[in-house]
Amino acid sequence: MIGLKKGTVRLSRYSGLWKRRYAQEQKRLGAALGNHRYTLEHIGSTAVPGLDAKPIIDMALQIPSLKRLPLWIAQLEKAGYAYQGEYGLPGRHFFTRGTPVTHHLHLVGRDCEHWDRWLLFRDYLRARPAEAARYNAFKRALARKFANNRDAYTKAKTPLINRLLVTARKWREHP
Repeated sequence: MIGLKKGTVRLSRYSGLWKRRYAQEQKRLGAALGNHRYTLEHIGSTAVPGLDAKPIIDMALQIPSLKRLPLWIAQLEKAGYAYQGEYGLPGRHFFTRGTPVTHHLHLVGRDCEHWDRWLLFRDYLRARPAEAARYNAFKRALARKFANNRDAYTKAKTPLINRLLVTARKWREHP
């Protein structure tokens, strides 16, 4: 099952369902967005086999330019997404879907630095199970500590994520 009440933290064991739910949503968004040019990726912990995660499907949507952002917002709202603005991350436009929330959608322009970070982090954890396991244990401890404060949970994960990204950049240069 997917979905989580806003503001709370509950990690679920990895489920192959997450990959299928992403594929379903990818197809649904494809129909809703029509012929617009974009790239959609499954990101976050639900995109890493074996990793525990909040049961929310995280997706990144990269578009050629933010010049037509109001059009994209309108299309995504028609598809059932609620626009949340940048939501604390400049350059990223954030959307949620479902009650409780089942999907997060992060929309960025082509040259946004967040895109590379999201994909690098996902790919690194997929390729390095030991690092994924270390990250998983850390997240589990934080989830117990911050079960009712998702902002604190996210903030507490950031230093480890940043350290892992430094290692991931080196890994990418010299796999």
